[in-house]
Amino acid sequence: MSERILSISGLRGVIGNGLEPDYVIQFAAALGTMNGGGTIVLARDGRSTGPMVKHAVLAGLLASGCRVIDAGIASTPTCGVLVDHLKADGGLQITASHNPAQWNGLKPFSPAGGIFNAEQGSRLIEILDTDGIEYVGYDRLGSVEPLDDPSKPHLDRVLKLVDVAAIHDRRIKVILDCNHGSGGVLGPRLLEELGCEVVVLGGTPDGQFEHTPEPIAENLHGLCTAVRDRGADVGFAQDPDADRLAIVDNNGRYIGEELTLALCADDRLAREKGPLVVNGSTSRVNADIAAKHGCEFHRTHVGEAHVVAAMKSVGAILGGEGNGGVIEPRVGYVRDSFVSMAYVLDGLTSRGGTLSDWADSLPAYFIVKDKLTCPRERVDAACDALTAAFPDAAATEGDGLRLDWDDRWVQVRASNTEPIIRVIAETNSLETATELCRVAVQRVAEAVK
Repeated sequence: MSERILSISGLRGVIGNGLEPDYVIQFAAALGTMNGGGTIVLARDGRSTGPMVKHAVLAGLLASGCRVIDAGIASTPTCGVLVDHLKADGGLQITASHNPAQWNGLKPFSPAGGIFNAEQGSRLIEILDTDGIEYVGYDRLGSVEPLDDPSKPHLDRVLKLVDVAAIHDRRIKVILDCNHGSGGVLGPRLLEELGCEVVVLGGTPDGQFEHTPEPIAENLHGLCTAVRDRGADVGFAQDPDADRLAIVDNNGRYIGEELTLALCADDRLAREKGPLVVNGSTSRVNADIAAKHGCEFHRTHVGEAHVVAAMKSVGAILGGEGNGGVIEPRVGYVRDSFVSMAYVLDGLTSRGGTLSDWADSLPAYFIVKDKLTCPRERVDAACDALTAAFPDAAATEGDGLRLDWDDRWVQVRASNTEPIIRVIAETNSLETATELCRVAVQRVAEAVK
């Protein structure tokens, strides 16, 4: 069975089993057609399969008449910044984000430098599905122009967010785990500009992952050990395209992806009041932080596009998701691990003390996540089974199913990027959250047999 996932957010697939060069060419040419040729910023995340995919993408873009600005290996948020900075007609990031090494994909950007919204994504899919690709003649073929120092505009925007001189004076010691992803291009440079003492793990962006790419606890034992052994103040872990960040505190404790947004919000909202937007799978701690600073709080369906749409609608000054993705409009409407690092370092500097002290000062919740293989056509049955199992909960449908009580919640929903169903539970007790997630997974598994 072909492992290829096409959605309004873009394309992901397994190389050799769904993501073949001919389909990549069609996708890229459809994007070129949608933009009427035009200027497209192209970047990739460093995966070993990137050169093959890139050549196919170039074929499709050039054949549809595009002028391609080649940013080489760069992060997903960098690609978005460049689209806006260069006033391009769009962008395309070659990445499969946190997926394993056999995966790769394509993530398109709008002229505003943000990911596609529902209308834009649907239009691209329509071109693909209706054979609406328009190839140009030999005299109108596109061109490729390499870009010098593609990370500089992104670096400049991030540095404007924080007190660079104050952070520089503190000389924070950081262990940065790039895991051979595109974060190795800008990450060390940003931290050095902020005056940090930096130790980089996996800094060469060649896709030779030293551990499973998703930056979750079970994959970051090496980073935790390095922080303890080297006496660092903080450990940062990026996913391969560097739009997500997980954090390890000064004791070598994984404090996770969920607290990335919370810490950044605590720092950002302390300096300027404004709405905060998160998705429906993100920890309640963010609602508490917004209330602490007297700010509006909004939830959306899961997905970067939903969060961005809501942020624009309410004029949010910060948003993001509990997967370690922080969105700062002043840099770009894209999840950005470099923004996250800057805000955490800024908070450490302005607050004083240690990262563990700061993390422990936040309201304590425990979120437990699990997943299981599930055909998409069985997701509704899974949701029905969960509703029947917990009739006393307040049910919210529309993004899978979320069940809420006063002191806990559980959600089940199909992944937009993998052929799985996710189950997430949160309470103020690890034992209770673990049990709630276990029961939910059991009921879902029985329903989708």
